[in-house]
Amino acid sequence: MPITDWPENERPREKLLQLGSNALSDAELLAIFLRTGTRGKTAVDLAREIIQYFGGLRPLLLADKKQFCQFPGLGQAKFAQLQAVLELSRRHLGEILQRGDQLQNPQATRDFLQARMRDLPHEVFACLFLDNRHRVIQYEELFQGTINGASVHPREVVRKTLQHNAAALILAHNHPSGVAEPSEADRHITRRLSEALSLIDVRVLDHIVIGDGECVAFSERGWL
Repeated sequence: MPITDWPENERPREKLLQLGSNALSDAELLAIFLRTGTRGKTAVDLAREIIQYFGGLRPLLLADKKQFCQFPGLGQAKFAQLQAVLELSRRHLGEILQRGDQLQNPQATRDFLQARMRDLPHEVFACLFLDNRHRVIQYEELFQGTINGASVHPREVVRKTLQHNAAALILAHNHPSGVAEPSEADRHITRRLSEALSLIDVRVLDHIVIGDGECVAFSERGWL
């Protein structure tokens, strides 16, 4: 039975308009993105098969072009559309932090950093540069490393801080292993950076370690 013959409150698009996107399952949301099914399958049926094939919604979203296009019915056009949707989501989270308001929402900061860094295959060290009212000036990824770690150079962090005329920083890096618990090396480099930046009267407000679906903030551990 085609979706157009379903009761109106069961059709994904109408259900979203009536109840909001949170009321839809992963398959229903994906069906709206797909728009159409294939011969003998509704868009919802096809969406369920795709999610099962990839092993979940997240592996689907992380699939590269070759992996994505291997599934019948998915091609380069759909891959491009999906990548555009993901990037729009990341930019939306970034704009929440860059509207000129004082940074007072720790959860928005974590959501933004997780969206940017959680799924990276290698370790990345980044900074949120803030002005003297703790408004975001710039997010910048400064160092990249292997899965075992990144080499962080305090001199470069100080140079970038001066370049942005920042008054405070939030440090962040990801653990590709998925475990967010900071290492002793993480604590050591945080101390070095805090000491170096204090020489130019710049304060490190936090260091957030991004894992798989979780993060640890140094400020909450009392380490800053």
